[in-house]
Amino acid sequence: MGALARTLRYLGLGGGDTDSLAADLAAHREARSEPAGLGAGLTFKGEVAGEGDFHIAGRFEGDINVTGRVGEGADVDANINARAIVVGGTVRGNLSAATRVEILPTGVLTGTLKTGSFSAADGAAVKGEIWIERPDGADPAEERRR
Repeated sequence: MGALARTLRYLGLGGGDTDSLAADLAAHREARSEPAGLGAGLTFKGEVAGEGDFHIAGRFEGDINVTGRVGEGADVDANINARAIVVGGTVRGNLSAATRVEILPTGVLTGTLKTGSFSAADGAAVKGEIWIERPDGADPAEERRR
């Protein structure tokens, strides 16, 4: 039995069976890789920050700063900064996405949007200012001269 298994067993966290300990650790790793989320019927006010994806199905007010993707939202009043943002509900706030913003047919966006790529499906509503900037800041006229 390894030192980690003995320590966990001493703390009452391990069953002494190294196979079950390995399974517990694997399950823990899997759970960490799943996106975090706010379920339907839940309300949260505050700030969410970290690495990975964040999916919203409930009501959120505040700021979201994640390295991953912010998924479909039901009702969101927030400033969102993420790698990619998908809007499937109602979002009011300033959005900044490193790669892209996608508004689904059920999506409503009211606010300022800054991204490298933008798409809105038929039926989507967008009210506000949209800034689409090249990720590297390159000027197409200068690229043609090269």
